[in-house]
Amino acid sequence: MRTGVWLVGARGSVATTSIVGGLALRAGLTAPTGCVTELPALRGPALPTFADLFFGGHDLATTPLTKRAETLADAGVLPGRLAATLAAELTAVEEDLRPAPTGGTQADRAAAAVADLTAFRRRHRLDRVVVVDVSATEPAARPHPGHADPAALRAALAGPDEVLPPSSLYAYAAVEAGCPYVDFTPSTGLRLPALAELAVARGLPYAGHDGKTGETLVKSVLAPMFAMRHLAVRSWSGVNLLGGGDGATLADPAANAAKVESKQRVLGETLGYLPQGQTRIEFVEELGDFKTAWDLITFTGFLGTGMRMEFSWHGCDSALAAPLVLDLARLTAAAHAAGRVGPLTDLAFFFKDPLGSPTHSLAEQWQRLVEFTGRLHAEAAA
Repeated sequence: MRTGVWLVGARGSVATTSIVGGLALRAGLTAPTGCVTELPALRGPALPTFADLFFGGHDLATTPLTKRAETLADAGVLPGRLAATLAAELTAVEEDLRPAPTGGTQADRAAAAVADLTAFRRRHRLDRVVVVDVSATEPAARPHPGHADPAALRAALAGPDEVLPPSSLYAYAAVEAGCPYVDFTPSTGLRLPALAELAVARGLPYAGHDGKTGETLVKSVLAPMFAMRHLAVRSWSGVNLLGGGDGATLADPAANAAKVESKQRVLGETLGYLPQGQTRIEFVEELGDFKTAWDLITFTGFLGTGMRMEFSWHGCDSALAAPLVLDLARLTAAAHAAGRVGPLTDLAFFFKDPLGSPTHSLAEQWQRLVEFTGRLHAEAAA
């Protein structure tokens, strides 16, 4: 199954690491560590192989992929030998990267993005293209009447107003081009009624949102533990320190607020209440693509005995996110091939704020993912 992976934010750290990783896996230069679709419970005939993946994307930046890979290698994000060994392959991918459409109305920009997606699919004779948004976090979208109705949305996009935030404009373009969509960010993306209706009308699946790679991943394991042991969590406070482009973006208060809301939701929905405390995100430029989180949890047990737990997490954001981007592209392509339509709720395992998921427990999400993937493989083998 020849599958395109079209990355919004294609020259960013996560996208570049995903591309280098996909090319390295195709060439047999690395092991699929971190790719959950390569675990025995998920591997099977429904998924496109790494050799089936073709990469393209949009970005406002113009730095060549080879240079971005060298920079990430210098920062310790990926091995320097891969950046050098895969230079020719990265140059080939470069030919499938396009500047983010600018100017004109939003309808004009969406049409330009659709043309790029269509040309990419035809050029490589792809069975389908999955659009994955790994761009910078946006502030929450401002309400607009067009967000609720497809006809009103189309009419508004042809006017002078900025009706959709960039993530949602790309989601609209993906739907118009007949492409499944994955939102790996906490931005609005396809989470507007008009866009969801359009996706279903076009018979498209979509997944999201906000990839779960660090502190929230730990929360999704620990919070169910407290709930299942009937321990009362009194407070849960966290400090996240990060650098790189993501950190710089989250220095903006509106983008920061959107990210924090996504991170906090797991606690309230898992525990059934929201304990005291907040999650703070601070930009520390020197950390580059690495991030550190410290969390303090206070809780009470039997007879009201007070206790506490602390943990720290130090990880490389791109190295944690990139294999999940590849996983999601493969799974979403398989879902599209199998005729799935609408939100892929069984992919909640991958997200901080998953669409339509009844649970934030990582263990329960894993079981739903295994069962979902098993159904896809059974249908593919039939």
